[in-house]
Amino acid sequence: MKKILLILFMVIYSFALEQKFVGPDEAFKSSAVKTADSVILKLELYEKMYLYDEKIKVFINKPKRIELSSELAKPTPEDYHGEQVTFENLKIIVPLKLIEEKIGKNDFELAFQYQGCSTGGICYAPITDNFKFTYADVIKKDLEIKEKNSDVVLSKTSENSTAPTIIKKTEEISGASQSEAGLITESLKNGNVLLILITFFGFGLLLSLTPCVFPMIPILSSIIVSEGNKQKMTTARGFFLSLVYVLSMASAYTIAGVFAGVFGANLQVALQNPIVLSVFSAIFVGLAFSMFGYYKLELPKSLQTKLSKTTDGKEKQGVFGIAIMGFLSALIVGPCVAAPLAGALVYIGQTGDAVLGGAALFILSIGMGVPLLLIGLGAGKFMPKPGGWMDNVSKVFGVLMLATALWMLDRVLPATITMYLWAILLIGASVYAGLFSPIKENTRGELKLVKLFSIILLLTGVILFVGAISGATNPLNPLKKFTAVGVASSSSSEVVFARVRSIKELDLAIKNSSKPVMLDFYADWCISCKEMEHITFADEKVKKKLAGFTLVQADVTENNDDDKALLKRFNLFGPPGIIFWTKDGKEVQQAELIGFKDPEDFLNHVNKYF
Repeated sequence: MKKILLILFMVIYSFALEQKFVGPDEAFKSSAVKTADSVILKLELYEKMYLYDEKIKVFINKPKRIELSSELAKPTPEDYHGEQVTFENLKIIVPLKLIEEKIGKNDFELAFQYQGCSTGGICYAPITDNFKFTYADVIKKDLEIKEKNSDVVLSKTSENSTAPTIIKKTEEISGASQSEAGLITESLKNGNVLLILITFFGFGLLLSLTPCVFPMIPILSSIIVSEGNKQKMTTARGFFLSLVYVLSMASAYTIAGVFAGVFGANLQVALQNPIVLSVFSAIFVGLAFSMFGYYKLELPKSLQTKLSKTTDGKEKQGVFGIAIMGFLSALIVGPCVAAPLAGALVYIGQTGDAVLGGAALFILSIGMGVPLLLIGLGAGKFMPKPGGWMDNVSKVFGVLMLATALWMLDRVLPATITMYLWAILLIGASVYAGLFSPIKENTRGELKLVKLFSIILLLTGVILFVGAISGATNPLNPLKKFTAVGVASSSSSEVVFARVRSIKELDLAIKNSSKPVMLDFYADWCISCKEMEHITFADEKVKKKLAGFTLVQADVTENNDDDKALLKRFNLFGPPGIIFWTKDGKEVQQAELIGFKDPEDFLNHVNKYF
């Protein structure tokens, strides 16, 4: 069986490798020839390429925009899977007489529009080639590609040329000159489908080690523990429950991603508001007290009755609840904006290809869910039997559910308040763990370890409480103001951002700056943003480097119209994102950063461009 699967995989893989997908510059090679009485537009197609007939259009672009398509001859299209397409190289003759009728004997610019696909399954974004003409026989070509991270090379001929002038495409999109998200977007457009999916699975594995997934671990673990109280938890059942959770999570990421790419609105970001987060936090508090044994949470009686009519009704109830929790957790608990996700969203938005973009997002989410699947596998092997220790395990995960609720409220509550709440939670957990229970001579070893753990919780809670009183806001460094390192750090220059609330304010800040400009997109509910604030921007070397920049910050916490406009301007779907400009006010698109970067990576990146 293994040999058969191996052979099958090799056949599929070799077939995928044979499907060579090329970039748009190689797929479609356009040129313009100006003769005595016409302009001839030519388009050479790479092998197995075709053009959509309805997308082939010619305009006079300047001095005013006039469409000429209906007055020009095009090859007769053929039917291909219900679409009218042409597989032929294109040659369109535009008579100068027609142009003169429209605009007179003036200099003009022609816009040549087209869109095509490969029979191998890759479709390209619409392309517009602009050709500028003068009556001095000068032809200029300016390729306008709608991706935001493209380098454009302009070509022009000598003004003394008397022969017909041909300008061919010579532009290349350089990988080194693109941002991380831009590279990923380009790979989706031009890459091998199988390799794209494998790559996105790898991206997902890397993202599984970030705050995108961490908060889901106690949620899934708590669910499995709760289910284990109802019936024996086997390895197969634990894996199945975690698989339901991961598939629901992946479905949510995919739906939200496709929605964001197509409509330009990030559903995850829209749900990061105080009301939604407070309601969901309250749900987790309710789940926590359920695990403490105060009451039992169940589906409505009517739904229970319908499900119980089947022999596996109780199992369906559990699966249904897990699926809902997995779906909502992805949307609300773990908002994640990283380069792979952003690249896929930009690809969907530019091409409208929700199939490949959505598939990449789904595979990315499955990769992110691998640690959760491992938790499910281990549950059946290591979980205690119901009763006894299992009751204590339930209480532990009840505390973790409270921590998850607090972690969510941290996005909307003042930092000092959350410090106090963390302190109260840890001190309360230490008491709950048996802080004041006496240790006797015959006390088992594991109970002594629990006692030690309760003391550690108490000390940590007290430290956080003292830190909150001192005005500290970072739970990871609560005694900053009491330590030598903290004093030194606070005495050095801090990274201070000027806030901009609209595109107009941003443009004004860039215009008035005599230094390079760095724009940081931030939101209170963005965990990676806070990592950047407390870790990267707090680093002494980073602060020294950023002293040479004008620092501005767009706080998109409210997600209002101005926030959306700022994000849309840079094709961002949420924070964190960092944009750079030179001191002359030119945007350095390839320097764009998305997601968290530690101090070393951030410095290496900035030093590369400034």
